[in-house]
Amino acid sequence: MSTAARPGAAAARRIIVIGGGSEIAGAILSALPRVEGREVVLMGRDSPAIAAAAERLAREGARAHRVAVDARDIATHRAAVDAAAGLLGGAADLVILAVGVLGERGAFPQDIVAAAEVLQVNTTGAGSLLLESSRLMREEGQGTIVVLSSVAAQRARAANAVYCASKAGLDSLAEGLGDALAPHGVRVLVVRPGFVRTRMTEGLPVPPLACDPQTVAQATLRGLERGSENVWAPARLRWLMVVIQLLPRGLMRRLPL
Repeated sequence: MSTAARPGAAAARRIIVIGGGSEIAGAILSALPRVEGREVVLMGRDSPAIAAAAERLAREGARAHRVAVDARDIATHRAAVDAAAGLLGGAADLVILAVGVLGERGAFPQDIVAAAEVLQVNTTGAGSLLLESSRLMREEGQGTIVVLSSVAAQRARAANAVYCASKAGLDSLAEGLGDALAPHGVRVLVVRPGFVRTRMTEGLPVPPLACDPQTVAQATLRGLERGSENVWAPARLRWLMVVIQLLPRGLMRRLPL
């Protein structure tokens, strides 16, 4: 199916959420137009968050399935993604990739093993799941993948170097795959939120331009409707990041970012 002939991704009926307990992914699902017969597969490690997401989807009129997957266990990713597609009849219209951990904040990490795990989950694990999702949609010749990245991917900073690097790797892979998949009728939308008030950031100092999951969801919905390849949340972060990317490294070291 060609990109032009494909129905709007915002009206998707068959959806896979990788990182099914994500608050941002949940907000995106709630923001999508209600579609009769919608089915959603929630993928991730079994958790109260995924159970709550399944209950919320049922209240919203969707049918929810669950498939267990661990981002760190790469050898199981292909079978897990194929199982998710099988529950939807062999394909998905929309995949939301919402895998990520924040890890230790501060300058040089005190726990290097934990820092390496952030890279393993956010880059290697999430990247593997993105590749498997891309394979699935390329074979089908249609679909949209939403990748939850971060503005942290656009410029490394000392305060959270490992997280920035991990998101930069995933962000770059998503953009490259978007170019590779476009001729095959598959679109990739990279979503770059700033600081989002969620469970993951609870207790951290809240910076300017912080937002909530609903703000990210609305930005994502607009991106899906417009056929965008990248969106920022809030939108003005796009122009702030243009400036930050141009700053000399010496000045970046002195900024409280």
